[in-house]
Amino acid sequence: MHDKVLNVSAIKNGTVIDHIPATSLFEVISILGLHNVESQITFGTNLESKKLGKKAIIKLSEVYLMDDEINKISLVAPQAKLNIIKNFEVVEKKIVEVPENVVGIVKCFNPSCITNHERIVTRFKVLSMNELRLKCHYCEKITDHEHMEII
Repeated sequence: MHDKVLNVSAIKNGTVIDHIPATSLFEVISILGLHNVESQITFGTNLESKKLGKKAIIKLSEVYLMDDEINKISLVAPQAKLNIIKNFEVVEKKIVEVPENVVGIVKCFNPSCITNHERIVTRFKVLSMNELRLKCHYCEKITDHEHMEII
């Protein structure tokens, strides 16, 4: 009996974001604004993973992310790994790190915050990286991962 296997094809040049929790795939796509990317993007979700159970993967052909973009991923997929591909070979591996400040990515949890009533870019200080906790620069309310809403 032969099992049929469907693999996601390799990319020649670009970035592979691996070890994304399956439930976080579309948040990563949103955070990175991948709907604006014009080159080929391949993604898969609910793939088997020994570490995560189910994982997702994104392959961005001819796209290389800046460090601040990479660190945005940490808000929803802190265990994600990035592989930089050149001529079908992994030339660099990058780890996502939670940034010290989060600007313009997350909505303030406080309905009374000025950022929810005026055109002011949200700004948070990261208080905790393990259990993600963000402190609003304007109203000083704490937003945790459970209440975090990506803009």
